[in-house]
Amino acid sequence: MHHKIYLDNNATTAVDQETIDEIVSALQNLIGNPSSVHFYGQQAKARLQKARDEIAKILKCLPNEIIFTSGATEALNLVLRGILNDESHVITSDVEHSAVFETLKQIKDSSSITFLSVGAHGAVTFDAVKKAYRKDTKVIVLMAVNNETGVKTDIKSIAAFAKEKGIHFVVDGVALLGKEPFEIPEGVSAMCFSGHKFHAPKGIGFAIVRRPLKLKPYITGGNQEFGIRGGTENLIGIIAMQSALRILNQKLENASKEMKRLRDKLETSLQKELPNVIVNGSGPRVANTTNLCFKGVEGELLMAHLDREGVAVSLGSACASGAIEPSRILLNMGLSVDDAISSIRISLSRMTSEAEIDRAIDIIIKTVKRLL
Repeated sequence: MHHKIYLDNNATTAVDQETIDEIVSALQNLIGNPSSVHFYGQQAKARLQKARDEIAKILKCLPNEIIFTSGATEALNLVLRGILNDESHVITSDVEHSAVFETLKQIKDSSSITFLSVGAHGAVTFDAVKKAYRKDTKVIVLMAVNNETGVKTDIKSIAAFAKEKGIHFVVDGVALLGKEPFEIPEGVSAMCFSGHKFHAPKGIGFAIVRRPLKLKPYITGGNQEFGIRGGTENLIGIIAMQSALRILNQKLENASKEMKRLRDKLETSLQKELPNVIVNGSGPRVANTTNLCFKGVEGELLMAHLDREGVAVSLGSACASGAIEPSRILLNMGLSVDDAISSIRISLSRMTSEAEIDRAIDIIIKTVKRLL
């Protein structure tokens, strides 16, 4: 009996055993609240600061620029709601994650938001951002990597432009961290991350908020997280995220190359054996992600059959109220409804093995041929 193959790592990742061991140790030995003044509280406070310092060192920012949150959705809300007002113009894209897309629509009038189209390329270009700039533009909000297609945004050029114009650039970094090495460019005002995307547990994340940007408090209460995000810190989650980042820092360069090699092998093998398999997104992609359209095969049906065969992937479309709704991202890239519904996302991690990819290739080919 073959073990199941997990290829949905853009949804969430498995927690590394070394990180699990650190979680258990912290649960057993750290009982204090970091805000308490007695020994146990000060022990917890010192451990919190140690985690903040190491994360800052790895990502090359200042420790007091890190705001811990419950995840990237909260981090993006914290940043966007802390910056925006009714008068400001925002540049974003029509393929952003719902954490950005829905938040912007809720807090701003649509007339003051420019939703740039990305086309078949799959990401906003620097030229499109430059053309969309207005005198009242205050914020650019874009994802570094699209979570559905893996297509990368040229955040370096856009950050330089934002710096030149003196406007804020907020980056959703969720689908980048853990996939490829990177440095946060000058000109990025804030960048948000979620721990469970890089082998930390769910329920922990952070925003890097660079000086001189000052945010209005998001969750009011205590004075935790520099007065911006009240509430007792999730110390166990923060320690786990520190551990995951430390491991990542040691392994990522080689792991990124291996994920790309395996992803490319998967694509090449499927396109060789199956008719009309199309990679969605023509722009440069992050190492671990492929979004494939299997023309003539309903993605939901394919995913269900693969699941029964022990291969976990995700849809290029989402189920709602019992009906298939094509992915907003794929439709906004110009795919037809039929092609969007026929698409699935496959995403690897540094834990994905070649044997798993070889077996997944065999299962996908046999399953698609059976469904055609």
